[in-house]
Amino acid sequence: MSNVLTDEKQQQVLALGRLGWTLRKIEQATSVRRETASGYLKAAGIAVRGRGRPGVGPPKPAIPPPGVSTDLPPPAAVPRPGRAPSARACEPYRELIVGAIDLGRNAVAIWQDLVEDHGFTARYASVRRFVAKLRGRTARLRRAWSSRRLPARKARSITARGPWSATRARASTAGPGCSC
Repeated sequence: MSNVLTDEKQQQVLALGRLGWTLRKIEQATSVRRETASGYLKAAGIAVRGRGRPGVGPPKPAIPPPGVSTDLPPPAAVPRPGRAPSARACEPYRELIVGAIDLGRNAVAIWQDLVEDHGFTARYASVRRFVAKLRGRTARLRRAWSSRRLPARKARSITARGPWSATRARASTAGPGCSC
């Protein structure tokens, strides 16, 4: 019968439980294991504080009561537009934008000018796309032109090193201990 607590220990555990002590504090104060103290408190009808934050109520039910639906109604069929309305927002300002590109202005500066001076209401992204589309032709030409010049640049950089670079390259490829 060594599994049963003495009356004094039982009364001590019950008194601390009625004061609202946690099972850990009861265990520290009385040296009675938490599981044992929990059993005595439940048998006496005293509420045992569970895990988690104190004062938090019981968990919410996982399944809603019958008759209550949390499903969203099906979405209404909305026809998708072919293009965004802002895609053509820059077209009336084409001449201004082309002139600004020729002056070397970037898309941000062009958009700011359109907003401040002409009451432009579309967003910056539409101007950025429009400028990229306009620059696309010139950028492709610029890339083609620079790719033709690439071998000449490379040849210049190779010859610009000087005659000693070939000697150094050979000396560094020789094995260790070679004094060639």
